[in-house]
Amino acid sequence: MIEIPEIPPQDPPQEPPKARDRKAALRAAIRWLLIGVALLWSLAALILVAVRWIDPPTTAVHTERRLQAWIHSTPYHERYEFVPLKQISPDFQHAVIAAEDARFYQHHGFDWNAMEIAAEGDMQGGRVRGGSTLTQQLVKNLFFGTGRSILRKGAEFTLVPVAELVLGKQRILELYLNVVEWGPGVYGAEAACRYYYRSSARSIDRQQAAQLAAILPLPLKRRPERMNRYSALIQERMRQMGW
Repeated sequence: MIEIPEIPPQDPPQEPPKARDRKAALRAAIRWLLIGVALLWSLAALILVAVRWIDPPTTAVHTERRLQAWIHSTPYHERYEFVPLKQISPDFQHAVIAAEDARFYQHHGFDWNAMEIAAEGDMQGGRVRGGSTLTQQLVKNLFFGTGRSILRKGAEFTLVPVAELVLGKQRILELYLNVVEWGPGVYGAEAACRYYYRSSARSIDRQQAAQLAAILPLPLKRRPERMNRYSALIQERMRQMGW
């Protein structure tokens, strides 16, 4: 009987040191990236808690517009005056809700039905109102500016429930009405009323409120006096909602 000599096991091939270093560096970079994202998210959540009591002195949109004006060397004059919700006409509040987020008091930050309708309109090439709620728009205004990206949407998606939880509907509405863009350098209900109508947000009438609500989707391109058809539709929505 012929004995076959055993072949000693061979050690697995060693990974080159440079490859190991690259993998270690990649793991470290990913780890620090995740830590950075977590810290930024925590900071945003803390800011949301703070603005429950503190009126924001500025927002990402305000900063973006100032930066754009500086880059293009164009004149920029900011009009921004924060006023309590009780100093904003109920008609104005109702017009904005009817125009931008009819189910504001029913949803918890996301209006899934409106988002589905908006998505169907996009696929069919239709031009419909976006599916973003006032809470989503507030979070975007405060932290992300006017840009669009999947990463921004993801961060917004996680912060909206925090805003709903810590702020409540009335504070969300108050913040939104005071920080939203209403024209070139015009932010908030009080500044918009004084800029377009030489009036205060407290004394604006129903028609003027609907006209201002009508320009919100495109505040840099639309003018209230040209929005009669859409403002009439907003007023009809207000009547249907009992306002």
